[in-house]
Parts: sequence; structure tokens; C-alpha cells
Amino acid sequence: MTNPYQDQIDQLEKKIQENQALLNDPDLKELAQLELTKLEEQKNLLTQASDQIQHAQAQTSVGPNTRHQNAILEFRQGAGGDEAKIWAEELMRMYTRFAENLNLKVEFVDNQVIKIKGQAKISGFDEALTAYELLEFESGVHRVQRVPVTESQGRVHTSTATVAVLPEVHPRAVKINNDDLTWEFMRAGGAGGQSVNKTSSAVRLTHVPTGIVVNARQERKQTQNRQIALELLRSQLWEIQEEARLKEIGQARRSIGRARRSEKIRTYNFPQNRVTDHRIKESWYNLEGIVNGSLEEVVTTIIPRLSLEE
Repeated sequence: MTNPYQDQIDQLEKKIQENQALLNDPDLKELAQLELTKLEEQKNLLTQASDQIQHAQAQTSVGPNTRHQNAILEFRQGAGGDEAKIWAEELMRMYTRFAENLNLKVEFVDNQVIKIKGQAKISGFDEALTAYELLEFESGVHRVQRVPVTESQGRVHTSTATVAVLPEVHPRAVKINNDDLTWEFMRAGGAGGQSVNKTSSAVRLTHVPTGIVVNARQERKQTQNRQIALELLRSQLWEIQEEARLKEIGQARRSIGRARRSEKIRTYNFPQNRVTDHRIKESWYNLEGIVNGSLEEVVTTIIPRLSLEE
């Protein structure tokens, strides 16, 4: 992958040279010096990020492992207003608890994105499953039927939220053209102290050709958030490329449960204490336990049956 920061570094060096020339002008010297300080700081941040990428590429002398390891999960509210937003948050908590129960590592990337890392030994499987292998069939629309706490008449409402499960993709697997990227930096909100709230550590990255926008704000250092943003973008571009490849070879069913974010895959019916997966037409009657992270029975039932579709 090409260095996504080099063009910006070159532009900063040009501006630095222009401002250095202004230091000889008594009227502009002070302003030029302030601008130089700002430009040098930006250049140093980009150079650090560039060095990290080059180091990672140098450490990888072989091709990418075809077995996806880590999983990136994105949660979006669907139909249902505030209840849908609450449901999306509850789904994120459900998968977080599930991962923690299996001693997998969970990293919070953004308010709606988490990364799950590691492998887990699951009953019924000879080998340990990676985080992505464990969760790849959780992508899609999750529907909830229940009485919201804001409902005064006791009526059951139906709301939806979307879960997207993407693999963390090796840098060599997806080529990203630096000219296609637009970077924006801003102050991150929330907890974290002055280093988070008073510096431009948060990152918004836009991939111009596709319109994909990713955000990263959890880390205190901008360079770390930049790297995370690139990882998120790479995973989404991989998904697009994979869908195009599968369509070309006629394996449309391979995408079931992974990339078809508009497909309703599961319903959580609170009045009936039932969770139903519509792809395999299977139901479980332990809804409270499932939404609190006890997903192992659901996942281990789904994986073998949907894997047969591949």
C-alpha cells in the first residue's frame, strides 16, 4: 500500500519553506514564526504515522494470512427512533459481553464501532475460532419487539438496528490511493482529560470515490486514530471488493449473514421470550441471557449451518 501521508508531508514542507523566507521580513516575522511552529507540529505527526506504516510493511515479508483474525463491528440504529438507538447500544453491549465471556479483547474505536481480537475455543469445534470466524454471520438487521420504557399505553413496538461485521484486513490486501483520501482533524469529546478534549486528536477520513466516511476518536494520540481510521476504511473497501468478486463468480449466497446489511437476520421478541434466526429458522427461549452476552449456543448453531452455504 502506498504511503497515505506523503502528499500532505510534501505540501507541509513547501509551506514551511515559504514561511522560512518570511522570517527576514520584520513585519511578518512574528506571524511566520507562529505558522512555522504549527506546520512543524503537523509535519511531525504525519511523519510519525508514515514511519509506523513503513515499519509495518517492512516487518511483513510474506503475503497476508488468508484466515481473517480480528473482527470490526459497527452498530447503526434503524427504524424506530429513540428506541432503535437504544437497541443499537444494547446490541453493542451484548457482543462486548459475549467477547469478554470468551476472554477476547475488546477495543472501543468509536461510539458505534468496536474491534474484537483474539481466538476462542468453542464447544463443538476442533480448532479455536478467530474473532471474525466467530462473528462473521452476525451481520445484518436485528429486529426487536418489546414495550419501550417510554410507552405509556403498554403497546409493543418494533425497532431495528444494523450490525456490520468486517475483518481487520491486511494492508497488502486492499490498495488505497492517497489521492482518494480526505483527512479532517477535530477535538474529541467525552472522557479522557485535556489530552483528548483540548487537542485535535479525533480523525474523520473520507474515501472520495466511494463516499465512505470513517471516524476514530477513542485514542489520545492523533497518529493512533489515523491508523485506526485507515484500518476501518480498508475493511469497508475489502467488503465492497469481496461482494463484487462473489457476484462475478456467481456465489451470491456466500454473502448471507456477512455483508448484506439490509437483510433481516434475527428477531428478539421480548413478550414471548424468544430469539429467532430467520436464516436457519431456529429459535431460542433465553432472550434475557442472550442479550446479556450468552450468545454461544446461538453462534455455535448458526456457524456450521450457514457455512454450508459457502
